[in-house]
Parts: sequence; structure tokens; C-alpha cells
Amino acid sequence: MNEQTILIVDDQDEFSRYVRQFLEQEGFEVIVAKDGHTGLSIATKHPLDLVVLDLTMPDIDGLEVCAQLRADPRKQRLPILVLSARASTADRILGLETGADDYLVKPFDPNELVARVKALLRRSTIPDNPPAIIRVGEVSIDLAARKVFLRNIALTLTAAQFRILEVLALHAGRVLSRDEIIEAALRDDTEVTERTVDVHIAGIRKALGRAAGCIETVRSFGYVLQAGETE
Repeated sequence: MNEQTILIVDDQDEFSRYVRQFLEQEGFEVIVAKDGHTGLSIATKHPLDLVVLDLTMPDIDGLEVCAQLRADPRKQRLPILVLSARASTADRILGLETGADDYLVKPFDPNELVARVKALLRRSTIPDNPPAIIRVGEVSIDLAARKVFLRNIALTLTAAQFRILEVLALHAGRVLSRDEIIEAALRDDTEVTERTVDVHIAGIRKALGRAAGCIETVRSFGYVLQAGETE
């Protein structure tokens, strides 16, 4: 369950349905706009996690949509993936220089589309300047040294456990689904399932001891680390 919303802006109904199908199969909520004006209106009024954008449209083209989104302070960090039949190097460069985060040429492999969407979403959730130390109650998470302390006592965590705790700490106060935790912390591991996340969380809580309650379970969804102080 991703609970992430993607906007598709494309005037070709058949193509939009095709892309929507694959994204919804991955658990994303998908909104479709048939032209640039509608796309901009939706992006202004709705919280979005990513935009999939065609370049060739009848009213305002995708480059103008991209430029207007990047001119809006509220949307400057919104990931934009261009899907276009324009395959030349010049077109790719122009799209990226206008503000797109990635550029995929039509036709494409739907598996590659999903992989690029997930990669963009992972990047967008990482702060530009992450804090060096995050404190939650008696727990101190030193991201630079990759160490965790309960008061002044160093705790022993596996590499996977630390990566999960790091992701939770960087998004302290926000509920992360098990799928999001897998994508951000365990994507390079083999044979990872939602149960794997639960097992690692249990290990982290055991290491945290009396401070284990700082990681809360959100039933049937995922986990959240209580908000704390950063430095």
C-alpha cells in the first residue's frame, strides 16, 4: 500500500489508461489530466507525490507545464517524469533543463517506468541537508557516525536495522508503509517481504530496550518514529 498520488498529464486517452494501469497495479493512486491547463490546476489544488508528463499537448505543452510547476515554490521539489516520443538528445536535454527530473522515451518497458517512478519517489523523500543527529527521548541517532545511543550507551544494530531506523528518523513523525521502508532501506537485499520489515523492527525495539516505544506500529500499514529534536 503506497498511499502516494501520481498525476498523469497526457492528451492521449489510450496511453493514459495504459500508464495508469501499471501504476495502479503497484498500489499508487492515479489522477489523469487530458491537457496542460487541467494538469496545472490539479497540481495546484491536490497534494501530489509525482507528475508523469507528456510534452506534446494541444493547449500548453509539457515544457510550459514543467516550467510553471518549477516556478511555484510549493511545487519546486515535486518529482516530474517526462514520457515523450521525442527521442533526440536535444529534446532530452531541453526537458531536463526545463526542470524535469527524468526523461523516458515512448515506447517504453512498463517495468522500467515503474522502476524510474519508485527511484524518483525515493530521492524526493530524502532531505537535502539531513541532520547529523536525531534525538527521540533518550535515544540519539548519529547519522554521520552511523551509531545509535540510549543515553550514553552505544547500541548494537545490524546494518539493515540501522538503515530502517535511519529512514524512520529522517521522516520522524510521518507514518511509513512497509513498502516504503523496503524501497528506502532494503531494496538491495534479497527475498525481502513485509514480514522482513516486521522482524527487523522487532530487533530494533529489542536493542532500544526501555525506549522501544518511540517506534509506533500503525495497524495494517506500517511504522512511525516519534518526532524528536535534530542537530
